[in-house]
Amino acid sequence: MAEHTSSSITIEAAPADVMGVIADFARYPEWTGEVKEAEVLETDAAGRAEKVRLLLDAGAIKDDHTLAYTWTGADEVSWTLVKSQMLRSLDGSYRLAAVGGGDRTEVTYQLTVDVKIPMLGMIKRKAEKVIIDRALAGLKKRVESGA
Repeated sequence: MAEHTSSSITIEAAPADVMGVIADFARYPEWTGEVKEAEVLETDAAGRAEKVRLLLDAGAIKDDHTLAYTWTGADEVSWTLVKSQMLRSLDGSYRLAAVGGGDRTEVTYQLTVDVKIPMLGMIKRKAEKVIIDRALAGLKKRVESGA
């Protein structure tokens, strides 16, 4: 079983508002620093993305990859890697929990990354932590700004 990294943040908005931003892949380049392009390739019957192509530029890591998404109810989405140039695996999830009467949301982001090039586990975990922390901070800023 691969090790994973996770972190949580509280956002001053209802879970539905937070999930609305998470599910709006076309706007990822506006608030995630690393995602330069996002294209929904397939959707489910509810119109939610099932397969998304993402073009990343995170400095040393540039990648064009496709992820498959699974939606569990209104408060969880997970993904797995379909194809990539640099990654062997990329598994993650967002889990949302209403707090404070439902007007705030605790978001937990879990991520496991494995690259095709050799890398120490300690360095991988640090990279995962940086990715998670940036994503959560960007998500919080985007949701709370009402954009």
